[in-house]
Amino acid sequence: MIRGFQGLPLRSRLALLTATAVAVAVAAVAVTCWLLARAQLHQELDTSLRNTSAPMSTAVAAARACGSPGGEDTTQGPSFAFVQIVDANGGRCVALGSEPVRVKAEDIQVARGVIRGSLHSSTTDAGAEVRVHTERMPVPGVGEVAVTVARPLQEINAALGRLALLLTALAGVGAVGAGAAGLWVARTGLKPVDRLTDAVEHVARTEDLTVRIPVEGGDEIARLSRSFNQMTAALASSRDRQAQLIADAGHELRTPLTSLRTNIELLARSEQTGRALPPDDRAALLASVKAQMTELAALIGDLQELSRSDSATPGPVQVVALHDIARTALERARLRGPELRITAELRPWYVRAEPTHLERALVNVLDNAVKFSPPGGTVEVSLDRGVLTVRDHGPGVPPEELPYVFERFWRSPSARALPGSGLGLSIVARTVQQAGGRVELRPAEGGGTVAVISLPGAPTPPPPSVVADERVDQA
Repeated sequence: MIRGFQGLPLRSRLALLTATAVAVAVAAVAVTCWLLARAQLHQELDTSLRNTSAPMSTAVAAARACGSPGGEDTTQGPSFAFVQIVDANGGRCVALGSEPVRVKAEDIQVARGVIRGSLHSSTTDAGAEVRVHTERMPVPGVGEVAVTVARPLQEINAALGRLALLLTALAGVGAVGAGAAGLWVARTGLKPVDRLTDAVEHVARTEDLTVRIPVEGGDEIARLSRSFNQMTAALASSRDRQAQLIADAGHELRTPLTSLRTNIELLARSEQTGRALPPDDRAALLASVKAQMTELAALIGDLQELSRSDSATPGPVQVVALHDIARTALERARLRGPELRITAELRPWYVRAEPTHLERALVNVLDNAVKFSPPGGTVEVSLDRGVLTVRDHGPGVPPEELPYVFERFWRSPSARALPGSGLGLSIVARTVQQAGGRVELRPAEGGGTVAVISLPGAPTPPPPSVVADERVDQA
């Protein structure tokens, strides 16, 4: 049954649950009303019996008829109640016009004087239900006798029956109305979900990420619609960036590949025709081929590095000494610019980052400084309280180009003739952001450029126990 219910559409389940809940509530209210009405009617009847006494003439006549052998009660009792006299042995004398009521133990106890009065239910000899009130009354010439006054429950039972039928009908109408209202509410309330479903199916069918769902209000459905719009916008942006990356990579690869192909064709033609190239030209072609291959290898390496930075599973984050990584990067920079004067002032600073990626980022920053520094120039490097500053004395970056320096494949027009892929600073920005820091480039006073990398950390390494706990959490 549960599986069948779960197999129903959502709006059908909501309508069924609403109808069931309302039907149960209406049924509970109807039963409560019926029980309260029954209790109230019985209470009013009991009160009426307590306040109703048999006429003295009726009681006297019935008592004398009981006390005289062969006596006969000829006094008419009240029309709305049954009156009879009960003796101590359980005998009874019924008033004229009354129906005999079965004597209970409570009536005998009243007749014997054990209790003063009794209020209980009984039946007539014909089987009709009655409510009985028995009490002792003084009768002149006879003494105290137990007089029973009984009223039939037929009217109350009939009223309760009619009330039960009415409440049952109302409960049925309420359940049907609740089902219809629940279906209407489900259809109305699920319209935003239907729109969202249509949009998702449209995106899955057409891969159109420009679809947006109108957001109304601030409820859960509005939050879901807003989240869907943000998701599609993020996916569209990611797809556009991916397409742009592929286009830019293809454009960057085309130039060295074309040059490499031309040089190789010249060498191959020389071999095929048997016309040897002059030694100087052959050496220049081989040097150009080697340079183009180096450029291609660097570009592919940068693309791989940038792809790893964009992946959802980066390398393990460790507590590393930023000053040591900067010192290693400086050694590599000195090898690439032996004619430059590189000064460094590095103070201890420990950060949480992926060591290989962080070293690659620092190498890229220093490579830029070496590449744009004039021959015999100076590159100044300092690390103080987590702020790494690299200053060169090159031509600098124009202010209008600063917003684009961290974009992929962007290269300044003045630097297009220099080697490079245009991905170095993009890798730097991504690596620094993943480590929780920030990076910026700004013009330096007196000419040149200043690269500033800020990383959160501490001047002393954390205790070994903290590092061990972090490694356990990462595992």
